[in-house]
Amino acid sequence: MASSLSLLTLLLLTVISTVKSCPPSDRAALLAFKSALTEPNLGIFNSWSGYDCCRGWHGVSCNPTTWRVTDINLRGDSEDPIFQNLTHSGDMTGEISPEVCKLDELTTLVVADWKSISGEIPSCITSLSSLRILDLTGNKISGNIPGNIGKLQHLTVLNLADNAISGEIPMSIVRISGLMHLDLAGNQISGELPSDIGKLRRLSRALFSRNQLTGSIPDSVLKMNRLADLDLSMNRITGSIPARIGKMRVLSTLKLDGNSMTGQIPSTLLSNTGMGILNLSRNGFEGTIPDVFGSKSYFMVLDLSFNKLTGRIPGSLSSAKFMGHLDISNNHLCGTIPIGSPFDHLDAASFSNNDCLCGNPLKTC
Repeated sequence: MASSLSLLTLLLLTVISTVKSCPPSDRAALLAFKSALTEPNLGIFNSWSGYDCCRGWHGVSCNPTTWRVTDINLRGDSEDPIFQNLTHSGDMTGEISPEVCKLDELTTLVVADWKSISGEIPSCITSLSSLRILDLTGNKISGNIPGNIGKLQHLTVLNLADNAISGEIPMSIVRISGLMHLDLAGNQISGELPSDIGKLRRLSRALFSRNQLTGSIPDSVLKMNRLADLDLSMNRITGSIPARIGKMRVLSTLKLDGNSMTGQIPSTLLSNTGMGILNLSRNGFEGTIPDVFGSKSYFMVLDLSFNKLTGRIPGSLSSAKFMGHLDISNNHLCGTIPIGSPFDHLDAASFSNNDCLCGNPLKTC
């Protein structure tokens, strides 16, 4: 009788442990994903052993109810204790296997900052309908962004920065209505911004710097009521700044430096009291600097250098509440540099190479 009870208990425990562990199909997909990657320094894949990938597998998390794999979070520059004894950040090589697409309840895929992961983004990634975070930043991934990326309707974070991705931004991206963070900086992406990018109404950060983008800033950007950070620096953007962009109530960081933009600086952009970082340097902006600063103006960075600006330095700059870094060098400005704050803490480099500026910290008038 006792032996029968022991056998029954053993069977029950076996059933329970089988139920509360990841399904064999998820485990097989993870192992196939692992086999396409090599990480020699940290040994993070040493924990990927045994039959239950929901327990103790580094960077893997599961749904506590269904025991399906929901998260892969492998970041090469991390505060995880596994990095503590390493004198440098981790290096991982290989590619992202299409087998990862078999994890059809995946909500998070982070394989970031490993420096040497190459290959392309598997096109099947767009079949992961529950995916909320896709972060592949800081690798050597090439190829194009999947054309039907817009199928990822639940995506909130898309970070593909600092890779070798080329091609154009897929038009379908504007269908990801819940997207809040988009970072494509530091790639080789060409073409224009989607004309209806303004459909991304929840987007708060749009980072496109250090690519090969052309065309002008679409007017639809003005519809992005939650946009706080727009970075198009170091591209090939042309045209002028949309006049109403200064009226975007949430926009606090605008970086357009290192492009081929022309026209005048909208006065609303400088009078916007929420604007904290504005970099328009190294373009072809002309005309005068609008004299619209006030007691609520608070600029951590205002860089208008290397343009074709003329006229005098606006006297209203002296009334600004704060001006951390100001650079108006390499223009065609003339006249006397105002006295008082913020001019009393700026060095000559902030005003150099203009036509006829004078006064402290330059030569006396």
